[in-house]
Amino acid sequence: MQASRIAALQGMPIFGGIRADVLAAFVEAAATVALAQGEFFFREGDKAESMFVLESGEVAILKQWAGEPHLLGQLGAGDCFGEMALLDLFPRSASVLALVPCTAIELSTARLYKLYETHLEQFALIQMNIARELSRRLRAADERLFRTQIGADDPKAAWAY
Repeated sequence: MQASRIAALQGMPIFGGIRADVLAAFVEAAATVALAQGEFFFREGDKAESMFVLESGEVAILKQWAGEPHLLGQLGAGDCFGEMALLDLFPRSASVLALVPCTAIELSTARLYKLYETHLEQFALIQMNIARELSRRLRAADERLFRTQIGADDPKAAWAY
């Protein structure tokens, strides 16, 4: 199971180029979270100290406005969420709801710091991969905002989350 899990992680953008031995140690120390449909990984405003890599299932990213949740997007197996917590340590900017039963690996800021202490080059590569993912999402958000501002027919057409 461990070898297939490591191979799956290496195929995900955030872990691209990370050595198998580093991922094995990283995952071994990480928590695995299993949620039922309708449960939240976290809610907007919660303290943020980890990110999640979705191994199975599908989640909705929700943002509150005027007391109502609004769907920002959906993610599936192989996607990550909560990664901003590893960079800025601010409270959660959105909620993540399990749409179906889900399993995810939880990677804490503390665990990432251990990686910094032991494998600086691999730590830097993960940080760079996170930055690339955030940049990709920012570009998609910019495109959606632009389409909305110009009155394009389908502002969600550019959603690439």
